Amino acid sequence: MNRTLLFLIAVIVLIVPFIVYYVRLAKKDHPKGLIAAALSNMGERFGYYIMNAILALFLVSKFGLQDEQASVIYSVFYCGIYVLSLVGGIIADRTQNYNGTIQWGVIIMTLGYVGLAIPLFSMDGGFIVDAGGQWLSILIFTCFALLCIAFVNGLFKGNLQALVGKMYDEFEVEEAKKGEEALAAAKEKRDSGFQIFYVFINIGGVVAPFVAPLLREWWLNAHNFKYNADMTTLCHKFIQDGTVSTKFTENVGKSITDGYQLIDNATFCSDYITVFNQGIHFAFIASVIAMLISLTIFFCTKSKFPQPAKKEKAEVIEYTAEEKQAMAKEIKQRLYALFAVLGIAIFFWFSFHQNGQSLSFFARDFVNTDDVAPEIWQALNPFFVIFLTPLVMIVFAALARKGKSISTPRKIALGMAIAGCAYLFLMVYSIISAYPSAESFRDMDIAAMATAGLTKAGPWVLIVTYFFLTVAELFISPLGLSFVSKVAPRHMVGLCQGLWLGATAVGNLLIWIGPVMYNKWPIWQCWGVFLLVCLISMGVMLGMVKWLERVAK
Repeated sequence: MNRTLLFLIAVIVLIVPFIVYYVRLAKKDHPKGLIAAALSNMGERFGYYIMNAILALFLVSKFGLQDEQASVIYSVFYCGIYVLSLVGGIIADRTQNYNGTIQWGVIIMTLGYVGLAIPLFSMDGGFIVDAGGQWLSILIFTCFALLCIAFVNGLFKGNLQALVGKMYDEFEVEEAKKGEEALAAAKEKRDSGFQIFYVFINIGGVVAPFVAPLLREWWLNAHNFKYNADMTTLCHKFIQDGTVSTKFTENVGKSITDGYQLIDNATFCSDYITVFNQGIHFAFIASVIAMLISLTIFFCTKSKFPQPAKKEKAEVIEYTAEEKQAMAKEIKQRLYALFAVLGIAIFFWFSFHQNGQSLSFFARDFVNTDDVAPEIWQALNPFFVIFLTPLVMIVFAALARKGKSISTPRKIALGMAIAGCAYLFLMVYSIISAYPSAESFRDMDIAAMATAGLTKAGPWVLIVTYFFLTVAELFISPLGLSFVSKVAPRHMVGLCQGLWLGATAVGNLLIWIGPVMYNKWPIWQCWGVFLLVCLISMGVMLGMVKWLERVAK
């Protein structure tokens, strides 16, 4: 049986007990609509993470782009996803129709994935050779499909999170009727509720990275090819300038089976690139199916979600001038606190979202991928989220019972320190291994690597790195969402969730810097920059903790 399929089966078997645990926990102590919202988000995120796992590598393999060029497209797309959530939040806040806004977001987003799924190819199968500008037209069409996904994602992502926040607003109101103790207990549930919601995002994310490699390997095998992480780049280079290096010759033999008739290098390169990328397009079809499932779940369960439009129209309250002034002052304080945390979030996402950029390229270039394709290693992050969230929740709950609760701002500061540990580990490992820049390393054939005493890293390096990054994420991302829901003025919930995603967008707009450093510098220096960013962010956050704690009360 295919190794990738075996890995997938093993992962599913391992996560099923955790899914059962989270469902029971949510049903026992949390609002009724939490699981419905989480499942709807899980379907959408499954489709998204299929695309995300392969996007940067797909742009390189299909269009022959350099890592840096693909990274710019990826960064702008990733930025667009989050910054356009501001638009979605404004629309939902003004109309107070969160359910309708989310529903339309899923529908239009599905059409964007349909655009990516269409297997458009130039006539000769080579995308660097300009067949009347056709390859450029295909790239523009691909970017347009990505723009559609980015825009309507803003209608979905932030507003669904806002709905979850409103669920806990209503939950706390109901529990307050039972007394102060019940209200205090209900408020403690908000952080864990967002952690459960976040876990279901990652259930989709842990399975999704397997989809593209499985479909691609199946399609390659059907055409007598084998997966080779280096081959598409080498083929594009040959099409561009006719380069036949020792490395090219070494890899051709590793990329075909006995059933393929090798006529000449030009035909081989054209055939390999075409079949390789057709296999990836099948993965985008899987994204379309996932989006349709998400839409079905949301449509069937939306009656369980808060209906703010109906309730807020019925609530007409008159305030005195003094009350209005006090409310305005409180709103200012809340917004100042929000923007302070958003500033830290920018640098976290700049560092963390290298999983789709520098870390994906690192898996492709420096890690032995004979048994596991580079994209699959992105499943480590959601896998660890599922496994580690109960432990984190248990620790936080135990501290709360002892009266030693760690505030959300302190958790975020700790998260930045833990993210720094990931890059500290990579930096030290790269120094010990004497790794040069990625560009230099890729140019080496087997003999040159042996002469320099260089070897590819084992998969354990990625496992350790993603472990630290995942723990950091659990301290920052779901708790950041919870913090936003606490400090957001009640009439600006959708907008404030959009601002959180907007901060993520700014961080994402910067992630293209990672591949530039990765390709041009000795890679330990690249990891060192991310370590420095994490440490400075941690220090700034610790300096603001007491003020943020007061505002969030």
